[in-house]
Amino acid sequence: MSAPRPRNVLYITVDQWRGECLGAAGHPVVKTPNLDRLASEGVLFRRHYAQAAPCGPSRASLHTGQYLMNHRSVLNGTPLDARFTNVALEVRAAGYDPVLFGYTDASPDPRQLAAEDPRLRTYEGVLPGFRAVVDLPEHARPWGAWLRQQGYDVPDDVTEMYRPISDAPGAPVAFRAEHTEAAFLTGEFLGYLDALEAGASWFAHLAFIRPHPPFMAPDPYASMYDPDVMPSPIRADTYEHEGEANIVLAGALAVPGIRFGDDLAAVRQARATYFGMMSEVDAQLGRLFDGIRARGAWDDTLVVLTSDHGEQLGDHWLTEKLGWFDQSFHIPLIVRDPDAPDAHGAVIGDRFTENVDIMPTMLDWLGLDIPLQCDGMSLLPFLRGAPPIDWRDAAFWEWDFRDPIGGFAESLLGLSMDECSLSCLRDEHGKYVHFSGLPPIFYDLDIDPRELVNRAADPAYATTVLGYAQRLLSRRMAHAERGLTGLVVTPRGVLDGRRSPRPKAAASAD
Repeated sequence: MSAPRPRNVLYITVDQWRGECLGAAGHPVVKTPNLDRLASEGVLFRRHYAQAAPCGPSRASLHTGQYLMNHRSVLNGTPLDARFTNVALEVRAAGYDPVLFGYTDASPDPRQLAAEDPRLRTYEGVLPGFRAVVDLPEHARPWGAWLRQQGYDVPDDVTEMYRPISDAPGAPVAFRAEHTEAAFLTGEFLGYLDALEAGASWFAHLAFIRPHPPFMAPDPYASMYDPDVMPSPIRADTYEHEGEANIVLAGALAVPGIRFGDDLAAVRQARATYFGMMSEVDAQLGRLFDGIRARGAWDDTLVVLTSDHGEQLGDHWLTEKLGWFDQSFHIPLIVRDPDAPDAHGAVIGDRFTENVDIMPTMLDWLGLDIPLQCDGMSLLPFLRGAPPIDWRDAAFWEWDFRDPIGGFAESLLGLSMDECSLSCLRDEHGKYVHFSGLPPIFYDLDIDPRELVNRAADPAYATTVLGYAQRLLSRRMAHAERGLTGLVVTPRGVLDGRRSPRPKAAASAD
């Protein structure tokens, strides 16, 4: 009797990657041949969105399957409550050894640790359940050690390796393309595969930090794209005009470190370098995929590739990831299911998918139960060519802009710390942004796809805005924390209403 085939999961995140930046998605400039190849062998989801920004909150949603409103790890450094399970813990309980190459930016629950525990001195912790084969946070010391082995003179602060070789715009860094962080991580993972017992199943999370800033790249990627032919930023004519939409946006644009676009040449150069960084990561992903094929594991492996959030890149006069604009929350998703070759090459362009769907999808593919805490849904029906009829009709995300230490946002806006947040509902036709304590925003995407005119106070849109507000409230109510809400204590003991069969009503998944 032959041994059962391995069942592997390759779970990849590429940091700060905008959703449209794929050749397979029709981007006019950036070249991503290896991701395009993955899309041709899997399913490309064109309307995929992150649930939070920045990295820590977004990855908390990715790893727990929960909306920000439930996991409440709202900032980089906000602890993730230890009572929540996550994808690594679930997979480990099923007998896998989930391994990490990269980082998860999970801040530990301080109630579980002694006050002097060093894990409480950094927000870049390892998510419980993962075994970090290579822990590669922003200090990048493991990469620095490897660079020294390659003969480089590496400073104590490894991030100084990203200094350009000259002051010329777009100048490359000194290290070669085969020695990037992505190259290091890829090589370490392929070495891990080589050390595994033949036929063993594995679950691996590879978290690539690029194209996260700093916007620097080695040759040939530093000069791969011409700044003069970059797409122009989407924005109002001045940042003051842009800020008229909302006081939060106006406040952000008043900060030079957040405002980006006063020098249009700098915006174009940043875009060219950003695309070059993407092509560099794409090349290493091709090496990764080919390495798995060469080791005979490709057809036993579910591949999931997404990002934690996008990047403004000068759109709306902003940099980094923040606010409510699509540039910060629309991200790529490609999933290759080796069990469903008939769906390979499919493009899902009319359904909204979310990062909270990633954990349920991976668990479902492994035949594991999806925890009740998950706000997302398995994408397996899409991968098997049978999209569900009652799928959500909008994407939902949140952004928390509190400042617990300095109180900047609170002072600027006259809000309490817990009022410094927003929720966004975005469908095909409109985007509604609800603030706690501030007026809302509404964009009519049919006539204003660039999101430049706030129509929330326009009387002609009053009914439309009310409808979106009600849908947003319904989404939040339907997904409020529900750990014990289906249970009832009775004379017969504790009954679980969620396990009781009952007819399904025809209702939206929202």
